[in-house]
Amino acid sequence: MFIHNRLGMVESVETLLAQQQRLNQVTNNLANVDTAGYKKESVTFGEMLYNVSRDRQRVGKALNILTSHQQGMVQQTGNELDLAITGPGFFKIETPQGPRYTRAGNFELDVDGQLRMPNGGLVVGEGGPIVVKGNKVTIDRAGRVEVDGQRVNQLSIVTFANLRDLEKEGENLFRAKGTAALEEAVENPDVKQGFIEKANVNTIKEMTELIDLHRAYEGQQKMIRAIDDIDNLAVSRVGRLNT
Repeated sequence: MFIHNRLGMVESVETLLAQQQRLNQVTNNLANVDTAGYKKESVTFGEMLYNVSRDRQRVGKALNILTSHQQGMVQQTGNELDLAITGPGFFKIETPQGPRYTRAGNFELDVDGQLRMPNGGLVVGEGGPIVVKGNKVTIDRAGRVEVDGQRVNQLSIVTFANLRDLEKEGENLFRAKGTAALEEAVENPDVKQGFIEKANVNTIKEMTELIDLHRAYEGQQKMIRAIDDIDNLAVSRVGRLNT
């Protein structure tokens, strides 16, 4: 009885920890509902068999964090430096850590006239960083950049054969996992100037997830209390003499 109860306690605690990770993802999605280009995350649960010792195995909980690359709503801003990609593709960003990728097109100019993200990463074009020296910036649907009517560069819009080869790094950036993840140029990109892509987070759905999470957490807490009561009952009866 004690062994079974102990395993039940371990299973319940593991489930609580898994639900804690799920809570982190849901709250992070809600916190970024107004972040341009943000892609929501979800947690899937599985079970895996692993060795507790040389002679014993048990089933444990496994977590898998998935990023949804579903298109977010495209909203008009009127800012000529705001860009949105409709359909596949990412803006390529140059950072001190190497190339990174984003769907967040709320760009700005630095003191040198270079197009960049608010966090400082430079937007990459086919001719290197995009430099704006002039007044009127025009970017067409194919990503061609013109300043005062003169073409100066071309946006690098890239994608990956398997989007699971990308992982989030923070600052609304993705990085490629491993050397096998190779970027590919998008043949016919669709860039909208004066628009940004909003987060693909459904607030109502995420709030519903929070309610479901709360109920699941309460259920596991009750399970732990029940197992603890059974253990206390077993301990209190050990060594009791019959009268």
